[in-house]
Amino acid sequence: MKLMRLRNLILVSIALFVGLCQEACEPPATSFDAIEDAVYYTKSNLTAAPAPDSSIRVMTWNIRFGIGRGPWFGDACGYKVIYDDTEILSQLVALAQRIEAAKPDVLLLQEVDIQSKRSGYIDQLRWLLDNTYFNYAVYGSQWKSQFIPSDGLGRMHEANAILSRWPISQAQRIQLTLRGDQDALEQYYYERCCIVKAVINVPGFNPFYMLNIHASAFATDDSKHQHLITLKEEMDKLDAQGFRFVAGGDFNTLPPSSDSTDYCIEDLCPGESFHQPGDNPFHKEGSNYTPEAQWLVPFYQDYKSVISLTDYQANPAASFTHTTRPDQVWDRTIDYLFTNHRWGAGGSVTHQSFMNDSDHAAVSGEFILKQP
Repeated sequence: MKLMRLRNLILVSIALFVGLCQEACEPPATSFDAIEDAVYYTKSNLTAAPAPDSSIRVMTWNIRFGIGRGPWFGDACGYKVIYDDTEILSQLVALAQRIEAAKPDVLLLQEVDIQSKRSGYIDQLRWLLDNTYFNYAVYGSQWKSQFIPSDGLGRMHEANAILSRWPISQAQRIQLTLRGDQDALEQYYYERCCIVKAVINVPGFNPFYMLNIHASAFATDDSKHQHLITLKEEMDKLDAQGFRFVAGGDFNTLPPSSDSTDYCIEDLCPGESFHQPGDNPFHKEGSNYTPEAQWLVPFYQDYKSVISLTDYQANPAASFTHTTRPDQVWDRTIDYLFTNHRWGAGGSVTHQSFMNDSDHAAVSGEFILKQP
């Protein structure tokens, strides 16, 4: 989750940059079509891919643009805005080691930076592709701006990505609803949430789809709900057409029947006040999930979660995947994998040991390739 309220943008800045770039260059912030091609990467020297007999491991992980649990001004009461390339490369090495240990065959990543100023201008997806066993990757831009005139952010390019041992095809970026609770200036420079959808081609088996979403974290209107509705519609279309799929990512909402749904006090930063008379807003953005209690019910009803709702309800803490506080353990579940096919029994893992590598734990499971 990333809190980015660009409060100190000024109209002079937008007028200047839009005016200068109107005809001569790319505009400051990038907008997208409803559906467009994703961007493909291929490893320079391909690695021999295994020939699975019945299943593969699928994993989703929000990697927090390679800063681990470090402080960042946009979330978790942080202060730092820019990390240099040395800091980022050190963390990328740690991420690669975690990936090598977990051994996913297909990996969904959220918050991957593609040459952003805040993360040392490193193409993190290219680095991870070239420094792990994956051969292919695609990405869709989630937040792309040539220059953000706020807090020294400068160039921003954050993406959702899919990495695979085997070839990827038919990759698309699907635009999601923009937040309607921002003024025009803030919305112009803000992230544009998306779904990345692609086909994974494992030799000897029918192709299957992967869908990767990073839903809005801080929307106070209905836009996050619309993001999840759009994802469910994409899943339903594939299911109706007879295609198998895995859909996952950072949904930024809790499972049904969660025993705690309001984290405003837990997420409180120094100098903030919520839940007190006269507080405006009364709730901290992104911390009150109470109105969202039923949003994931259709997912659990129609499809199979890698961590079943029964297992979650029996021991919620074992499935927690996120915390906003750098010095605390996981305290909520907001990351998911669903399929219309089958998960291997006993193969589901919430990687809570990835404590120092992101503000999210990865989630993985054994996806059955064989038809029943």
